[in-house]
Amino acid sequence: MQNKGLIRLFAILLALICVYQLTFTFKAKQVEKDALEYANGNPQRETYYLDSVAGQPVFNFLGIRKYTYREVKEYEMNLGLDLKGGMNVTLEISVPDLIRSLANYSKDSTFNAALKQAIERQKNSQEDFVTLFGQAFEQIDPNGRLAAIFNTVDLRDKVNYNSTNAQVLQVIRKETDGAIDNAFNILRNRIDRFGVAQPNIQQLQTKGRILIELPGVKDADRVRKLLEGTAKLEFWETWENSDVYPYLLKANQRLREMNETGENTVDKAAKKTTETAEVKPEGKTAEAKKDTTGTGLLNELDKAQTKDSLAAGSTADIAKNFPLFSVLSPNTSRDGQLFRGPVVGYSHFKDTARVDQYLKMPQIRSIFPRNMIFRWTSKPMDKKGDYYQLIALKVTNRDGKAPLTGDAVTDARQEFGQNRATSEVSMTMNSEGAKTWARLTRENVGKSIAIVLDGLVQSFPTVQGEITGGRSSITGNFSVNEAKDLANMLKSGKMPAPAHIVQEEIVGPTLGKESIRSGMWSFVIAFVLILIYMLFFYSGSAGMVANVALVANLFYIIGILASLGAVLTCRESRVSY
Repeated sequence: MQNKGLIRLFAILLALICVYQLTFTFKAKQVEKDALEYANGNPQRETYYLDSVAGQPVFNFLGIRKYTYREVKEYEMNLGLDLKGGMNVTLEISVPDLIRSLANYSKDSTFNAALKQAIERQKNSQEDFVTLFGQAFEQIDPNGRLAAIFNTVDLRDKVNYNSTNAQVLQVIRKETDGAIDNAFNILRNRIDRFGVAQPNIQQLQTKGRILIELPGVKDADRVRKLLEGTAKLEFWETWENSDVYPYLLKANQRLREMNETGENTVDKAAKKTTETAEVKPEGKTAEAKKDTTGTGLLNELDKAQTKDSLAAGSTADIAKNFPLFSVLSPNTSRDGQLFRGPVVGYSHFKDTARVDQYLKMPQIRSIFPRNMIFRWTSKPMDKKGDYYQLIALKVTNRDGKAPLTGDAVTDARQEFGQNRATSEVSMTMNSEGAKTWARLTRENVGKSIAIVLDGLVQSFPTVQGEITGGRSSITGNFSVNEAKDLANMLKSGKMPAPAHIVQEEIVGPTLGKESIRSGMWSFVIAFVLILIYMLFFYSGSAGMVANVALVANLFYIIGILASLGAVLTCRESRVSY
């Protein structure tokens, strides 16, 4: 065979690729086994352990590349919902509610009667709801004009009194499709933040319905709140870092005093479920080391707050003297100079919950002004994805609400700025929103306006000057995809209808283990029988060669499936992907 050497080389390379890819699954299971041993049956300790190693190297590939646990989980063999357990949810975005919102909840009798009739027709029809609504409206009142109902403030640029019913229906269809797509994007972003490995989210053929599969999810109530919450877009004024820093110093001092008197219940509860430990790449625990990030900052705090000297590398002393700053690093340079802007600090993702608990304690909350609140950024500040920034927002209304919300945004789109290589987001507001936006930008020149979606800061651009007319651009060195996502988020702020769970199925891990066990036994028995059959059928060395080829083929299939990111499931006694 002329190409025998080439085929052998290809087979060896393919085998090495398969071994390399399957090693990620082996390493992930190894770390998770160590987490179970460390937790000793405590789910909170298990979560803490996995969080602590998420950004640490656990796999060193031939000394060439080190992979963190988070990266290893991304490349491991994926198990479907039926094998791993989890939650299967079907959500529905109500199209009738969307249409009511577009009509500004009109009380027109014909309009409401047409909606009711369309809802009844949809039960036995394959037509989309907008078409059924148009047919019902024309049947009830052949001379009725949809333009008189949908010529609202939000749609006045798209619908006028001369628009035909067909044109209005086209606008309604475009707006509802856009709202459903935006809802899909919002749900996808929420699921990504939820931290589920290999989630599956897709739009179903029935318009407005979205299927979501979340393998490994255990807290069903949290998932329901996450998925059914209405997207909330807000624009907030911000505090300067220099204004907030003195309050953080006082909060840290108060926490230190509470630790000495035993009043700090947050740390007491934490000690019961976690231990100050660091995990080596092999997965074993070791004494924690001092994080060198912000070393100059800790020295500056030492001079400002205490005369005691900290032992080098003593995490326990740092946590004792700086309980707040041990989990929240203030936004300062190495020489202790405060940076400008609304960012008051940053934390590792495993410490953000602890910071929130500290700031919500009544003894600590009383230190800060009533019009000062804090929110985390939605994106990490580092490439590894470990650290998030804390932003200080300024409450200017008596009701405690944001001065401007997403209801004011009528349109947003991704564009390329003039003489810029990066993307930016252009947005348009209605008349009321334009007035408020002009006031906000006029009063905050040189300061930041924070754009908050679902309680997380998406962006905090610095105002260069007053913006009138309701049109403005948001810049921030966005990539094209980031700018598109932000534009979708801005448009989704006016999403008029929440998502409702219409079907829910929780698959327990016991069922998944049983499926794996039964499937494995079926496979082993069948595979052994085939090996024995071929050994006798071909006899002698030919049978051995056939068996070796079969084993190699199986190995290649599993390795290729893992490298392709395929999801293994067990449905009706079959393994598919």
